Amino acid sequence: MKAYQTDQIRNVALIGHGGSGKTTLTEAILFATGVTKRQGRVDDGNTVSDFDKEEIARKVSIGTAVIPVEWGDTKYNLLDTPGYFDFAGEMYGALKASEGAILLVDASAGVEVGTEKAWKYAEQHKIPRIIFLNKMEKENVNFEKVLNQLKEEFGDKIVPFVLPIGEAEGFKGLVSVMDEVAYEYNGKDGKKVDVPADLKDEIESIKEGLVEKVAESDEELMEKYFEGEEFTPEEIARGLKLSVANGDLVPVIVGSAEKAMGMDFLLEVINRYIPSPKDIGSYKGQKDDKEVERKVDVKEPFSAIVFKTIVDPFVGKLSLFKVLSGKMTKDQELYNPDKDRTEKLGGLFVLRGKNQIDVSEIVAGDIGATSKLQVTQTGDSLSDKANPTQYERISYPQPTLFLAVEPKAKGDEEKIGTSLQRLTDEDPTFVVQRNTETKQLLIGGQGNMQLAVIIDKLKNTFGVDVKLTNPKIAYRETIKGTASVQGKHKKQSGGAGQYGDVHIRFEPCEENFVFAEEVFGGAVPRNFFPAVEKGLRDSIEHGVLAGYPVVNLKAVLFDGSYHPVDSNEMAFKIAASLAFKKGMEAAKPVLLEPIVKVEILIPEDYMGDVMGDMNKRRGRILGMEPQEDGSQLVIAEAPQAEMFEYAIDLRSMTQARGSFTMEFNRYEEVPGNIAEKIIAEAKAEKE
Repeated sequence: MKAYQTDQIRNVALIGHGGSGKTTLTEAILFATGVTKRQGRVDDGNTVSDFDKEEIARKVSIGTAVIPVEWGDTKYNLLDTPGYFDFAGEMYGALKASEGAILLVDASAGVEVGTEKAWKYAEQHKIPRIIFLNKMEKENVNFEKVLNQLKEEFGDKIVPFVLPIGEAEGFKGLVSVMDEVAYEYNGKDGKKVDVPADLKDEIESIKEGLVEKVAESDEELMEKYFEGEEFTPEEIARGLKLSVANGDLVPVIVGSAEKAMGMDFLLEVINRYIPSPKDIGSYKGQKDDKEVERKVDVKEPFSAIVFKTIVDPFVGKLSLFKVLSGKMTKDQELYNPDKDRTEKLGGLFVLRGKNQIDVSEIVAGDIGATSKLQVTQTGDSLSDKANPTQYERISYPQPTLFLAVEPKAKGDEEKIGTSLQRLTDEDPTFVVQRNTETKQLLIGGQGNMQLAVIIDKLKNTFGVDVKLTNPKIAYRETIKGTASVQGKHKKQSGGAGQYGDVHIRFEPCEENFVFAEEVFGGAVPRNFFPAVEKGLRDSIEHGVLAGYPVVNLKAVLFDGSYHPVDSNEMAFKIAASLAFKKGMEAAKPVLLEPIVKVEILIPEDYMGDVMGDMNKRRGRILGMEPQEDGSQLVIAEAPQAEMFEYAIDLRSMTQARGSFTMEFNRYEEVPGNIAEKIIAEAKAEKE
C-alpha cells in the first residue's frame, strides 16, 4: 500500500440498521477497486470484514472491522460497524475514528429503527453523513416513496444527489444531479449514457434547491445569490461540501451492494463531500491539566487515540488507533498519559479485516494497528512522552442487562475470571462484577445477544463452559415492633463452666445497627459489653426469616447477670446471639427488598404499554418529562426483582426505540405473599 498524505485520506463509518448491507457494501467496494477478485457473501461466511468465528456462525457483524481501499489518489478507511443494537458501542468507537458516515438504508424496507438510532447519534455528534439507498434492485422498490419517508423522518436537509435509472428489478443505473451525467451498470462496470429525457425537469428542480443550500453556506455566496449572479462550478462544489460538513445537507445516493452497482460513484461522492482529516483542522486535548490544541499535521508532536481492541488467543491483543497529529513510526516509543506508562510497539501495520499489512509509518489522520500493548485499553490516548496529550474518552452506554455466571465444570472459576477480563478489553460496553454479598460473578451488557456472544466466545476461544442464571437479590431483614427478651447461656461440665445472661430490648431505628446499654448496678460488668455487641454484630449477618442481613435495628442491653468464675466473653457473646434470635422472632420481623429508580426514554406512542408494564412489575410512576425531540422521559420506581429482564422486555415493547437507566434507591418491605415464597426458597436452598 502506497503512502498517502493527510488530505488524501477519508475515514468513513458505515452505519445503519442490521441487514441494510454494510458488510456487503465493503465487499462490493473491495471487488470494485480490484482488491478482491470475487465478491464475498455474508451467507457464505467468506467476507473480509466478518472474520470472527461468532460473526460467521451468526451471519451478523459483532465488531467493527477496518477495510482500507485505494481508489484514484485517495485512501478510504471504511469502518464496517454492527447494526445489531447490542453492539452499539462498536459504532461509537468507529465514529470517533471517522470524519463522516455512510448511513445505509435498505430501499426495500425504508427507514427502520436502526436507521433512526444511527441518525440520532450522528445528529447529536454533528457527524457529516451521506445516505446510501441500498438494494435498489429488489422487487417493489419505489425511490420516491423511500425519499419522501426519509424527508418526513429527518427533515428537508435530505436531498437526492442522484436519480435512479429504472426501478426495482429494472434498476440499471443512476444520474448525477449536479454533473447531469448518467451511468448504466453491468455489475461493477459503469458506462456513461445519455440522461433520460423524463428526468431532466426533476434534475433542474433539485439543482435549484441545492443552489439555495449553497447560498446559505457562506455570507459571500448569499450576497451573490440575492444579486441574481450565477455561481461558478467551484463555488457550488465548495458550498455543497461546506453544507455536508456542517450537517445542513445530507446527500442521498443509490446503488446495489450485492451487484456492486454504483460503487465508483459512491467513492467519488465520499471523496468530494466527506471532510478529509486535514479539513477537520485540529483536536483539543489535555497536556498537564491544561488545554492543548493539536493540528492534524505530520509536523506536529505525535498523538493518537485507541478506538478498538481485538483479543485473539493466538495473535494476542491488537490495538486499533487513529493518529490525530504527527506520525507513528516503527521504532517509536509510545507514552500512554491515561495510565502514565510507556509502551513498546509490537509491529506497525494496517488491518484489512483480519489481514495485517505492514507499513513503515502512519501519518496524521490515518488509521493503523499494533500488537502487544501491555496496559493500553480502548479509549486511551497515546503520545510522545515529551508532549503528553490526553484526549476525551469515548462515551459508551451503561450495561442494562446483568446475569450471573456459573461454571459447568468445577475448578474453572479462576479461568472464567481471567477470560472474561480479556473480553472486557475487547468490548468496553461489557462489564464483569463480583457481588461481595451474594458471592456471584455477574456479567453486564446491552442485551441478551451480546451476553450470548460472550458466553460462546468463552467456550470457543478460551475453552470455558458456563451457564447463565438470574442474579440473586440482596434482600434484607428488619423488625417493625419492639421486644424485650432474655438470652442465657449456662454450661457446667467439670472444671470451669460458662455463664452469660443478658436482657436486651430490640427496636426499629433509622441507622443500620445501633448498640446501647442501660445496665444499672453492675448486673453485667462493663468489660463484657464489647462481647455482647460482638455477639449481636455477628448475628445480624443472618436474620431469622431467610438468613439475610438485618438492618435498621437498635439493641439495648438493659439487664442481666454474671458468675464471678464461669462468666467470660465467649459466654456473653453466645448469650447475646440467643437473645437476638428470640428478640427478632418476637419483634415482628419483615423482609425488605431493593427498590430501583428507573428512567425510561421512549417515543410518545409507547407510553401506554410502558406504564401498564411498569404497574405489572409492582412499579410506581413518579413523573414524566417531555424531551426536545418529542420523546418522553418516564421516571419510575420498581423492585429490583422485577427488573432483571427489563432490557429485553423494553426492547420488544418499543421495537428497540426505548432505552433506560437504573440505579439502586432504597429498601422497602416485601408484600406478605411474595415474602412467603422468598423465605420458602431460601430455606429450601439451605437444606
